[in-house]
Amino acid sequence: MQKDISLEDKTKYLFDNLSKVTNITTGSWFSLKEINDIANQVTQINKLKRENDALILAHYYCSPKILFGVADFCGDSYALAKKAKEAKEQNIIFCGVTFMAETAKILNPDKKVILPPMTAGCSLASGITAQEVLALRKKYPNAKVLCYINSSAEVKAVCDTCVTSGNVFKIVENTKQDQIIFVPDLYMAKNIEAYLKNKGIKKEIIAAGATCCVHDKFNLAQLNDVKNKYPEAKIISHPECLPEVCKNSDFVGSTAGMLKFVKESNAKIFAVFSEWGLINMLEAQNPGKKFIPCGRICASMKRNNLNNIESVLKNLTDLQGVILDKNLAQKAKQAIDNMFKETENDR
Repeated sequence: MQKDISLEDKTKYLFDNLSKVTNITTGSWFSLKEINDIANQVTQINKLKRENDALILAHYYCSPKILFGVADFCGDSYALAKKAKEAKEQNIIFCGVTFMAETAKILNPDKKVILPPMTAGCSLASGITAQEVLALRKKYPNAKVLCYINSSAEVKAVCDTCVTSGNVFKIVENTKQDQIIFVPDLYMAKNIEAYLKNKGIKKEIIAAGATCCVHDKFNLAQLNDVKNKYPEAKIISHPECLPEVCKNSDFVGSTAGMLKFVKESNAKIFAVFSEWGLINMLEAQNPGKKFIPCGRICASMKRNNLNNIESVLKNLTDLQGVILDKNLAQKAKQAIDNMFKETENDR
């Protein structure tokens, strides 16, 4: 979505896209009445946004009402981090979860960054502490320390490089050290090991942390059931999934990677082993293709809604937004800057 689009075109964009996607509440397509019901609020939010010099960033897992109604830019973690880095507006409304808003603040220390629900947790980000990472560094002094972007600012501050699901495999592959400490996604670590083994690259992955409370629920039995029911379907999955799910998928990649794969594929049916919000974006971008949802919703992402976005924009002057210690933010920024550098160097 472009910032300079007219309000009239923005409303048309809402109608054009919501009419193509499934309402997760009803399980059916958004009706004309449902779209009409939110059109006025969407128009009001877009006016408030312009009046308050605000940029709205939204992760793909957010409601399609946000993605197609009020977001200036929507993307996966890497794309959103890049867009936050480029932001010219003084106020950033980040529709996502807490670690994402922290990342935007780290990249924009002098700007106000606000998460509409104020707090929205992530099982990965809360799965490891900076103290635990420092203990690992002490135990493995020669290892490079990588943290998945789904981590707190405190954890990023004690790591060498931040990674996302879109660049982690290449960054690991290009790492000179033979030992890599990887936090906090345990399943992604296993998938990294499988990737390296397939490439014939010998590195030791030392993993610690937790798993994603959305992607860790997908299993091989579910995948096989989908294959039996829809033998022609392409299986796409996120690297936060169990290794056996990824091993038996036709494509494994980031949210942006899955969108690209589907767009370029000649297949007509896809089973999506990821969060429901991705399915909504896939439906909007590929109206001639069918998507089989595998039934997982990120409750934290869905805490972002039109009501709290509107409330934030009406009360911007009274809200502090994300607050981070200056020294901590500078240390965390180094890990993020290293990610940008190492990703761009590989292109």
